[in-house]
Amino acid sequence: MKWSELYWHRITPLHFILWPLSLLFSLLMALRRFCYWLDLFPTTNLPIPVIVIDSITVEDSGKTPLVIWLANFLISRGLRPGIISQGFTDNPGEPIAATAISDPAIVGSKSLLLVQRCGKDCPVWVGYDRIAVAHALLAAHPDCNILINDDGLQYHRLQRDMEVVVMDSSEQNFGNGLMLPAGPLRDSLKRLNKTNAVVMNNATKQQLNIKSQASIHNMRLLKDTFYNLMNPDSRVGPSAFSNKRLHAISNLDNAQWFFDHLNFLRLSAECYTFKKNHQFLKQDIQILGAEAILMTEEDAIQCHSFAKETLWALPVDIVIDVQLKEVILNKIREKFKVITPLNTMVCPLCKKPIKYRKSENDLICESDQLAFPIIDGIPVIQETSARKLS
Repeated sequence: MKWSELYWHRITPLHFILWPLSLLFSLLMALRRFCYWLDLFPTTNLPIPVIVIDSITVEDSGKTPLVIWLANFLISRGLRPGIISQGFTDNPGEPIAATAISDPAIVGSKSLLLVQRCGKDCPVWVGYDRIAVAHALLAAHPDCNILINDDGLQYHRLQRDMEVVVMDSSEQNFGNGLMLPAGPLRDSLKRLNKTNAVVMNNATKQQLNIKSQASIHNMRLLKDTFYNLMNPDSRVGPSAFSNKRLHAISNLDNAQWFFDHLNFLRLSAECYTFKKNHQFLKQDIQILGAEAILMTEEDAIQCHSFAKETLWALPVDIVIDVQLKEVILNKIREKFKVITPLNTMVCPLCKKPIKYRKSENDLICESDQLAFPIIDGIPVIQETSARKLS
């Protein structure tokens, strides 16, 4: 158990001091949002849709798998998404692209995971200033026509077109129901009234006071298939590790859920825990006699360059309500009704701006004499969807 859980998940005498601090924190958060609402603080509005994915608790709550799902869903609809994140918060700096060979000490292991799972069609950029990161990403990838702001719920400087809050309704996630520092909540549960969608990755165990403008969707995490790090196409279930000498390795961020899940899968393993944000080295997986070494996918991707055949990663995928897709598409359609985003779109072939021809309901690239269709109000900017102008 993390040290914070000693008081975040219960009420202790220490809360006589922490609770007033939580009230002050809540007041400052509300005042900050109000100042942005009054335009007292400057904000930036990008010409493309921006979707925020975040949790209101200190726990991930399944946020990263949801970001991966959203990016791949948008790609499947012909859009060109990009992802911005703060990266490794202990190393703030200038905007930088996360790639498969990036240093996890700079971009963070979650960014490397996003790069691996979202592919070349979805650039991932990190940096301390999200607005600078967004501009850098769009400058490097002018064909990007929708942006996913990972972990940006409280970052009001960058305007958003949609907010999706992911939550775990279990007692462990909500803790004692108090805000920081007395509890694990980064924002009040009333904040959910102003979001566009709430995604629950567990069966609802308590009644949430969410008004009608926030649609609620159920999400289920799939964590029962391992793949070999040296051969990702080799995938096996928990039964493949029966009667084997197993070792499980994780950093402190993922250790609790990972080891608990291995017990749920009835896998008996010797567990090794490293400090928070540990950068894994070759000697960390040099375990004599281990027939299989199990790691979370987020931790395992740091070991690509020195992986052995005994190293297996556990990815986390999701199954989600199909209604969430339509909610997201409707929000995107609202943004694309404005002519500005269409005029800023770039042809994926020649990288030049595309003109909008309203009468034919097409996006026209005059340089290549290509037309891209607008289907259900959403432009489909893909090489395979392009057709020659007659």
